[in-house]
Amino acid sequence: MPLSRIDPAQYSLQLAEKLAQFKLDFARFGLPEPEVFASAPLNYRMRAEFRIWHEDDALDYAMFNAANPKVPVTIEAFPIADPTIAAAMPRLRERLRASETLRRRLFQADFLATLSGELLVTLIYHRRLDEAWEAAARELADELGIQLIGRSRGQKIVLGRDWLLEEFELNGRQLRYKQIEGSFSQPNGGVNRQMLGWACAQSAKLGGDLLELYCGNGNFTVALAPLFGRVLATEVSKSSVHAAQFNLEGNAVENVAMVRMSSDEISAALAGREVFQRMKDIDLAQYEFSTIFVDPPRSGLDPATLELAAGFDNILYISCNPQTLQDNVAALQATHAISAAAVFDQFPYTHHLECGLLLTRRPK
Repeated sequence: MPLSRIDPAQYSLQLAEKLAQFKLDFARFGLPEPEVFASAPLNYRMRAEFRIWHEDDALDYAMFNAANPKVPVTIEAFPIADPTIAAAMPRLRERLRASETLRRRLFQADFLATLSGELLVTLIYHRRLDEAWEAAARELADELGIQLIGRSRGQKIVLGRDWLLEEFELNGRQLRYKQIEGSFSQPNGGVNRQMLGWACAQSAKLGGDLLELYCGNGNFTVALAPLFGRVLATEVSKSSVHAAQFNLEGNAVENVAMVRMSSDEISAALAGREVFQRMKDIDLAQYEFSTIFVDPPRSGLDPATLELAAGFDNILYISCNPQTLQDNVAALQATHAISAAAVFDQFPYTHHLECGLLLTRRPK
């Protein structure tokens, strides 16, 4: 994303163009008028990764243009970064410049922030980290008031925590989420809150039980669970499952069963084709599923998951790729129609657009 394209004066126009393309792409499906959830035009990005560029005594943050990937573009300011990241970047750079111990063979700096004001920085090196580095890094973390991790090949040194606690209000609830370094978290915290609010509004009238695939750290699970009788949530990443369990307990959510399974496996279990030891404590016969919630990777839903979804009255679908979403909606046209739609501008100044659909079973 070229920094020259970050122009808040153009933001509304750019979002309108993306919305128009979305409506054009989905018009053949009888798309209802979508709700539009804009981002803040600046200071919205909760994650950032920078190469560290060394030249003589200088040390700078850098990015690379895909059209000229060998020439660094040094970064003096990063206006889309969350204010916590933006405030820390120059202070961290000056401390790194001043310390041979901290700067030597430093390759990359990653930032993770929360709406609640916490910050975690990961420094990645092309050398083994020793006791002198740890002492200097601990002093740096204390001075900046951050969580700090040092990484090199085969090494991970955690000074403080390797996770942050996100916290924000949603529909009168104060939600808390453990976000683990290196695991997925939503990059635009403000728009994520809007996504959760829209998903809750769609779910409020559905009733029954919920099956959620690709639940990650429980971002949607925690928000949606009170709106359903029971929830069965699946995820394949072990660290995400642990974070989701932590988040469910931390938010006093007691009607969710978590299972570490792929979408193929849960499809086979629900169809009765296979019995899994991992589900020995889950009685599927007790569930009265009305809704399936999916938030898949950019590749969308595979054929087996599409077949599974087609058996539900309601499909609540959050997508990070409108193209694969089109393909999936086309595959479901015989059984389901779009009853609600939304777009969420997670990534301003890019062509990317997050979108949400509620698909409802057609009358027989």
